Amino acid sequence: MSTSLNPAQRRALEMLRLPADPPPPAPDGLAAHVVSELEAGLADLVAQLGGEPLLVNKHALARIHACERHHFETHRSFEWSPHTARGSVTHKAIQLSINWRGERHPPHLVDEALAILVDSDDGLARWLGSATEAERAELRGTAIDLVSAFQECFPPLEPRWRPVTETGIRFELFDGLVRLSGRVDLTLGHPAGASPRKVIIDLKTGVPASYHRDDLRFYGLIETVRMGVPPRALATYYLDAARVEVEEVTPAVLEAALARTVDGTRKLIEVLRAQRAAMVTPGSLCGWCPVRADCSEGTAYLNEKLEWG
Repeated sequence: MSTSLNPAQRRALEMLRLPADPPPPAPDGLAAHVVSELEAGLADLVAQLGGEPLLVNKHALARIHACERHHFETHRSFEWSPHTARGSVTHKAIQLSINWRGERHPPHLVDEALAILVDSDDGLARWLGSATEAERAELRGTAIDLVSAFQECFPPLEPRWRPVTETGIRFELFDGLVRLSGRVDLTLGHPAGASPRKVIIDLKTGVPASYHRDDLRFYGLIETVRMGVPPRALATYYLDAARVEVEEVTPAVLEAALARTVDGTRKLIEVLRAQRAAMVTPGSLCGWCPVRADCSEGTAYLNEKLEWG
């Protein structure tokens, strides 16, 4: 198959394929060790939840680490739009393409994805049902572009790779009081006994950011505790740049993900349960933060950026 691939597809395949020297089997008790460390790091704060479960996902962790006040003010204010819906539509279309019989034309795949999603019973379905014609046209055009980019730049998904899209992953701590949750864009491979073989892939557009790698490490942590075997690698694929960034999963990577998850979850409990005031960390979020007019730190940061051009 490789002879029919274009250069971008060959680059991605070379980065994602199993290396000549695969990683060693996961040690016995790895999952139990990670769970023990997670619970030890959070045990003193769990009572503050008051019996109300706390959902911890990649978005919450990224935002609480970026700026606590921004997350506190915005964590309940999510709104669907063509921009926020494009990922869901694109991923559904890619999911359909894996088992699609015949030509996989992006416009057709996107239209079928929209038809399935609007017939669901969730917030996205309600927004799609009430979206204006202009909003639907914008969403459809963006999704077609992204699906086309995936088909042009990513190697065709072969059944023997066991490709799976939009996989929900979850693990609960303290009898469900803390819920680690995520939805993986794409996985390839599967564990062979205790040997790591799975690759977790996040599909992105735009400029690479440090939290993209942290997002994937969080998914790798959940995969480790739910399966007892870590993924072999974590990959971010930037559709518009046709570039893949791959990180092999090592004990150091899992330890970093563990520390960040514990730290972020502690912040979520402390801030969202009003144990302390949310701290402000000026940065890229300031430009669209809803409380920037009432935030001296954020205002100063934006004014300084204007001064320096």
